[in-house]
Amino acid sequence: MIDRWLATRDRLLTSPAFQRWASSVPGLRWITRRRARALFDVVAGFVYSQVLQACVKLNIFEQVAAQPLSVNTLAERVDLTPEACETLIAAAVSLFLLERRRGGLIGLGALGAPLVGNAGLRSLVLHHALFYADLNDPVALLRGQVHPTQMAGFWPYANTDSPAATDQAGTYSALMTSTQTLIANEVLAAYRFDKHQRLLDVGGGEGEFIATVGAQFPTLQLMLFDLPPVAARAQVRLNELGLGARTHTASGDFFNDPLPQGADIVTLVRVMHDHDDARISTLLRNIGAALPVGGTLLVAEPMADTPDAEPVGDAYFGLYFLAMGRGKARTYKQMATLLNNAGFAAIRQLPTRMPLQTSVVVATKPA
Repeated sequence: MIDRWLATRDRLLTSPAFQRWASSVPGLRWITRRRARALFDVVAGFVYSQVLQACVKLNIFEQVAAQPLSVNTLAERVDLTPEACETLIAAAVSLFLLERRRGGLIGLGALGAPLVGNAGLRSLVLHHALFYADLNDPVALLRGQVHPTQMAGFWPYANTDSPAATDQAGTYSALMTSTQTLIANEVLAAYRFDKHQRLLDVGGGEGEFIATVGAQFPTLQLMLFDLPPVAARAQVRLNELGLGARTHTASGDFFNDPLPQGADIVTLVRVMHDHDDARISTLLRNIGAALPVGGTLLVAEPMADTPDAEPVGDAYFGLYFLAMGRGKARTYKQMATLLNNAGFAAIRQLPTRMPLQTSVVVATKPA
C-alpha cells in the first residue's frame, strides 16, 4: 500500500501539469512555493557560502559591530567600490548576516552577530575554501579521481597508517585550537568533572579542551596525549596559561602506543569521527587498558542522527570525510556498538545545548 502511494506521489510531483495546478490552488500554493524555495536554496547554497566567506575575509562583521556604517564608509574601509560593496551588502542582508538600519546605515544581522569575536567560527569559514576546492567536481570526488585532495593535505594524519610520522602539526592544530572552546563549553554544560581526580584527553591537540575544563575545575589534574609535534606545542601553550604544574603531556600514536595510566576519565573530543571502525576499535581497547575499573570514557562530537540536523551528519560530514580520505559521522547506535564491543558498559548519551554542534556520550569500564 505504501509503495503504491509513493509511486503515485512521485508521478504527480514530477508532472509539469500537476506542478502548475498545485501552484494555482490556494491551499497548496504555500507548500509549492516553500518547496520551490527550499530547492533553490540547495541549488544556490554554494553562492550563499561565498557571501559569508567574503564577509569574513573582509572583516565586515567586525567593521559594523562597533557602530552601523554607511555603504560608502564600509566600502572605503574594506577596499571595495561602493557598487561592489552594495552588492555584497544586499546579499548578506538577504541571508540575515547584515541588516539595514535607519539613515541608510548597515548593521549586524541575526546570523552575522555570532561571528563577531568568535575566532573558532571565523577559522571554520575560512578553512572551507579547501573543502570547496575538492568539491569543484563532486562526481570525480565520489569516484576517487581527485588526487590529492586539499583536505587530505590539511589533515595529513588521515591518509597514513603511521600518523606519528607526520610533522605538519601546525597546519591543523591551530584550527582545532580555535574551535575547541565551543565544544568544551558544550561538554561542560552537559557533564560535571568534579567527581574525577585526573583527566586524560586523548588526541587533545594544543590543550584547549583541558585548559577550558581545568579552569572550571581547579583541583582536577590534567593529562594530554597526542602526536609528538602536537604534544610539544600543547606543553608550551599550557605552560603559558599557567597550567604546567597541573598538566602532564605524553606523545605517541594512540593506535599503536600504550596510553598513560592514572586517569579516571578519558575524553575523546572530535577524534572518533576522523577514523574508520577498525582503527577506532583499536583505540577504544587501548583506552580501556589505560582506565581503571569504574573509569569513565567521554566522547564529544557531532552525530549523524541528530534530530533537525540530519543534513549536517549525512550531507556535510559525509562529503567532508570523503574529501579528507578517512572517517565518518556515526549515529549514536553505531557509536554505542563500538563502545560495547570494546568492553565498555553503562553507555548513555547526554543532552547538549547545541546538539548540531556536538553530542556527548559517556561509558564506563566495568569490572
